[in-house]
Amino acid sequence: MGRAVLTLVAARTDIELAAAFDRGDPSDEALAASDVIVDFSTAEASQALARAAAARGGPALVIGSTGFTAEQDAAIALAARSVAIVKSGNFSLGVNLLAALVEQAARALPAFEWDIEIVEAHHRRKTDAPSGTALMLGEAAARGRGNVLSDVALRGRDGQTGARPTGAIGFASLRGGGVVGEHSVILAAEDEILTLSHSARDRGLFARGAIAAALWVRGKPPGLYDMRDVLGFS
Repeated sequence: MGRAVLTLVAARTDIELAAAFDRGDPSDEALAASDVIVDFSTAEASQALARAAAARGGPALVIGSTGFTAEQDAAIALAARSVAIVKSGNFSLGVNLLAALVEQAARALPAFEWDIEIVEAHHRRKTDAPSGTALMLGEAAARGRGNVLSDVALRGRDGQTGARPTGAIGFASLRGGGVVGEHSVILAAEDEILTLSHSARDRGLFARGAIAAALWVRGKPPGLYDMRDVLGFS
């Protein structure tokens, strides 16, 4: 993803690359030279970057890393009191539209009749599961039903699991090959099934969304934003 962002930035005339660095503490020179940093690293590295940016009052951040713990999410939220941060599990326009549709569908279809399952597939090198996008879709479904995802999520089944709890939101993760990203939200009733899905064909689409987020967040007041804010869905 870092290479994809660099490639797109190099092809544009309205953005200047100030610095590029890998995981680890960024230099103060890199922070000082940047209006916005786009970060696709790891949850741990993103948390450290957010703390460093907050400590000096900038730059703004666009965070596309996934696999955050509750404590790491809290650290990002704390940093957002001092700097503007756009954090999203997915920067695709299509996926964010999908999340809006999932929220509407979950709101319209009662939990006692409709079960929700989220299935995602990624390449063999992905280290976290479920994917950040799958969790984002789960949060949209839970929000549509007036729930908090952590209260209703089922993240893995094995053995004698018993009957499916009413209102649960289930997750299944597949890993293999070079799959860029496949996500399906299945809403299943006794006599019909509704499937909402998205397929990513090239990582460039995420890079384009991240750059759009970077242009949007520059100069914004401190706060924790997501792609719904960037796209005007909120």
